[in-house]
Parts: sequence; structure tokens; C-alpha cells
Amino acid sequence: MTDYKFEGWLGLDASSAEGQMQWGEFEPKPWEETDIDIKISHCGICGSDLHTLRSGWGPTLYPCCVGHEIVGKVVRVGSEVKHIALGDRVGVGAQSDSCCSRVKGACEACDSGQENYCHNKHVGTYNGVYLNGGKSYGGYATYNRVPARFAVKIPEGISSAEAAPMLCGGVTTYAPLKHHGAGPGKTVGIVGLGGLGHFGVMWAKALGADKVVVISRTSAKKEDATKMGADEFIATAEDPNWGKNHASTIDLIVCTVSQSDMPVQDYFNLLKFDGVFVQVGLPDDGFPTFQQKPLIFKRIKITGSLIGSPDDIREMFDLATAKGVKPWISEIPMKDANKAIIDFEKGAPRYRFVLANEPESKASL
Repeated sequence: MTDYKFEGWLGLDASSAEGQMQWGEFEPKPWEETDIDIKISHCGICGSDLHTLRSGWGPTLYPCCVGHEIVGKVVRVGSEVKHIALGDRVGVGAQSDSCCSRVKGACEACDSGQENYCHNKHVGTYNGVYLNGGKSYGGYATYNRVPARFAVKIPEGISSAEAAPMLCGGVTTYAPLKHHGAGPGKTVGIVGLGGLGHFGVMWAKALGADKVVVISRTSAKKEDATKMGADEFIATAEDPNWGKNHASTIDLIVCTVSQSDMPVQDYFNLLKFDGVFVQVGLPDDGFPTFQQKPLIFKRIKITGSLIGSPDDIREMFDLATAKGVKPWISEIPMKDANKAIIDFEKGAPRYRFVLANEPESKASL
């Protein structure tokens, strides 16, 4: 038993995505000695939250408390947990369990430190079911219970508000950039300058890419992109010849857009020989169709990437600390979560919203 309650903003049906979440108490997963409890100070708002609240990716397990960019102080530690102590400041991203917590070697991905690709049991930090049968509830809340393997210590020098959006939005772009060799000698393209895309620009520069190109519909965010480190900006709606003018100039493209009508054929044409296109945005209604010619004539590769492992998150934090990477955020009181998700859906963030249970001065470092 604990002397604190697990309470949060609960989505009861698809209307919750329209700002109709209700505050209430919920029952966390049954306690195990491999778990920790976290008193939440901050939680980022992610596009996945809206998709889930409206059952956009399939039926949601209502009631659902979303939020998988969780930061806070550890208030309870299981007897089998060795790497985290009471009072530690930790973060939890979009995944909170996998088969690795039960059987060593049961899954090749987990055994190699890539738990985010677990073949047997990938449990989301919300709207999932743990291996012990408990339901996962997210971070628009007061407390979070999670298997300690999926909690990562946050280094000094990164505030809690800044760390929160890195736990999903940040690592979702960091992981594919690192995996596909973004760095010296490479030109990197980032499609979409939103919550994910703005991270993509900063990680590509921090990894040492020679040139970073932002690809957006209009030039409205060009000035912001330049401040983030972008070297070039392509506004597709303002230049009818953009595909031709920039053909075969980019080595690696990370696409953060979640739209089924995006011009992927033109994006492929931007790639050099042996170029790589990585899709990280996940549209509710699927990926657009395309012709195979670029795949054949330029040997380009089309792939995807799913969040990041705990090790990816640690590595990302190290890079952020070393290079001074800081997300562009707006901090919002947790009590205003319903308004915040409405504003988020309208495209208001520049570039991530972070919900706060406590003033930053009390919860940061």
C-alpha cells in the first residue's frame, strides 16, 4: 500500500481527443519488485496521445490516461532494482515493458538491447497490458508505476521540462539518424518542422551532418529552422519545381509527417543513389502509394523506425548534454491538459507542449 493516489486525466471515449478528458483515480499495474513508482513533475504532449484518445490506431482500452514523455522523482523502489534509487530523477518514454523483463534471451531484439523492437511483447507506457496482466496508464497524472528497466536517469544539465519531450519525440528522430549514419559527409533532409522535425534538425547538426535540409509545405517556419541549425529550406507549396531543382541531393531523409496524401514520390526523387528514406510519422489512414522506379534506378531504401530503446535514450541524453541541444517548449499546467490537447491539434506548439505538475524551479535539477 502507498500513501499516495494514482490520479490523472482519463479518456473515456473518442470524444476525449476533443478536450473531454476527465480527472479521476486509476489502478496502476500490480506491484512487482522490479518496479518503481515515480512522482510525476512533467509530461510532454505527443501526437500519439491524440491518435490514441480518438482510437485512431485501433480500439483504445478506455479508460485511458495518455502521456509517454514522463519525468519525475522516484518515490518507491522494488527490492530487485539495482540501478535506480529513491529520489533519483528519471524519465520514461513510449515503451514500458517487453519480454526481456521475464525471460533472458527470449527475444533477439531484447537480448541485443533493442527492446523497442521486441518480437514477443511490446508494452506501451499507456493503453497497453503488462506481462503481469496490469493495465498501463500514462503521464497526464500524479504518479506512474513502471518496470525499472524502462526508466532512465536524467543527467544534470537537462531540466525536467526539456527532458520530457526528448523521451519520445526526441529519441524517435535521434535513433534513425544515428542508425543510418547521419554525420560528417552526409546531407540530411527532415520532412516536417513540427515536434518531431525540430528535434531531427538539431540532432542531425549535433551528429555533425554537413548539411541539413528542412522540407515543409510553406516557408512560414524557415526562420525557426535556420535558428535550429538548418542550412537549407524547401517550401514545396511555393516552388512548383522543387522536386526537379533539388533532385538527387540528399543522402538520408527522415519523414515526420503523418499524412496519407504527402508527396512521397517527390521525396524519393530528392535522394541520391543508395539514399535512405525513413518514415517515423504514422498516419491514421495509412501510407500513400508510390511507383517503384526510384527504388530500382537509384537503389534507394525505404524503411521505418520505432521510438528508441532505453540505451538509445541514454545515448541521446549524452549527446544533448555534450552539444547543448535544447528543445523548443511551452510549459503548461497539468490542470489545463484538455485545452492543451485542443491547441496541440490546431498546430499551436512551437514546438512541444509540456504539462507540469510543479513549477520548474522545484522540479528541474
